Amino acid sequence: MYKFENQKVSIYNSLNGKKELFIPINKGAVGMYVCGPTVYSNVHLGNVRTFMSFDVIYRYLLHLGFKVRYVRNITDVGHIVDDVDDGEDKIAKKARLEKLEPMEIVQKYTTDFHFILNHFNLFSPSIEPTATGHLIEQIEYIKKLISNGFAYEVNGSVYFDVLKYNKDHNYGKLSGRNIEELLDNTRILDGQSDKKNPQDFALWKKADPQHIMRWPSPWSDGFPGWHLECSAMSTKYLGTNFDIHGGGMDLKFPHHECEIAQNQACNQTDGVNYWMHANMLTLNGKKMSKSTDNNILPHEIFSGENKTLTKTYSPAVARFFMMQAHYRSILDFSDDAITAAEKGFIRLQEGLKIVENITPSKTSTIDVAAWVQQCYDAMNDDFNTPILIAHLFEGIKYVNVVNDKKEQLTATDIELLKNTLNAFVYDVLGIPKNTTNTNNTKQLEGAIGMLIKMRDEARANKNWALSDEIRDELAAAGIVLKDSKEGTQFSF
Repeated sequence: MYKFENQKVSIYNSLNGKKELFIPINKGAVGMYVCGPTVYSNVHLGNVRTFMSFDVIYRYLLHLGFKVRYVRNITDVGHIVDDVDDGEDKIAKKARLEKLEPMEIVQKYTTDFHFILNHFNLFSPSIEPTATGHLIEQIEYIKKLISNGFAYEVNGSVYFDVLKYNKDHNYGKLSGRNIEELLDNTRILDGQSDKKNPQDFALWKKADPQHIMRWPSPWSDGFPGWHLECSAMSTKYLGTNFDIHGGGMDLKFPHHECEIAQNQACNQTDGVNYWMHANMLTLNGKKMSKSTDNNILPHEIFSGENKTLTKTYSPAVARFFMMQAHYRSILDFSDDAITAAEKGFIRLQEGLKIVENITPSKTSTIDVAAWVQQCYDAMNDDFNTPILIAHLFEGIKYVNVVNDKKEQLTATDIELLKNTLNAFVYDVLGIPKNTTNTNNTKQLEGAIGMLIKMRDEARANKNWALSDEIRDELAAAGIVLKDSKEGTQFSF
């Protein structure tokens, strides 16, 4: 039997722009932190892609036998994400527009976030801390930064002293930005006059009288800085030095850069060994944007209520589509692209059904163990899902040629082939398994039988478009048709 233990994983580390052999701090255990959403609106598809990428990483590490503590936060304070120091926070603004309390907005969109991620079959993190639930930790973190001489208080607000930090450290080491260029390019914002220099960022902001979300602190009634929460929560649950920190490419600067500065100034360590960043998702070759109407929400893929797609697609197909690009590559979402992905998904599902019933031989003419290692090699190479999928289709090819008696496999190799396909498709890639309500099985079988008759008539009349549409719609619902000389059979 093939042994998958002792696989060596390489990770592209954004900190140095190189692939490095992954060596966890504690043998057999992994600490991973991923920046979660700011819950003021429906989660968009680009965010889903990021969380799905780290879900696959989480799944693969679990598959290899690691004990993983996966922490993904919820930002429910309502920071001004682009310019943390100024303006109206996003949650308070949405509360005003929807005539709700800020925490009603938080609850509403946190529920939506979980609902969408459950549809896409993402594992829940080990811990999902909220910013409002860790205000004490953030205040204590600020106190330590002040004590260490890297933060200062002015008029009830506290700022991180970037220039003082940069004297002995490299502010810009993650993003590759130069501090002098940052100073030259910084635009002057209202409310920045309290700062020693423009690049200093807020650790605590004194709330204006009209600011709804506010909490008491030693400096003022106010709210914590955006960058601070992740440093406080990641170190609380994973320690001052942990293995992996992930997020979207857009968070590299300033958010993650500021996290490194805070960690180093507070704990004399960068805090993270491997920084990982998922790339963006575009729509029809352009950046997704509500203002230009080039946008689609996740639930609109399933409902068909959008201007982009010609039909509906299941969460399983959408997830499979996402896996066809490497997490560090830009992925373009379009009707043609997801339609092509659906065809591949159907072929994969058909093969997974066939492998359950192929007949073993006394000898094998295919080196299944070598193919299995190729699957692991793909994931070991910085979690390369598109290469893995290519190997999975090679495995499906093996299934078909053995089923057609053109090649042979022993019972042991068939079991290895089947188990590997199932493990990588369902456990690692996280493609949802199709389920059926047994109480409605007879009614469902009758409806499918009627659709098969309609498809047979369409094929007899050479109406291939209707025939393909019926097959594809059933496949999207998790029902796979298999044509043979004896007629058309279906499976869930």
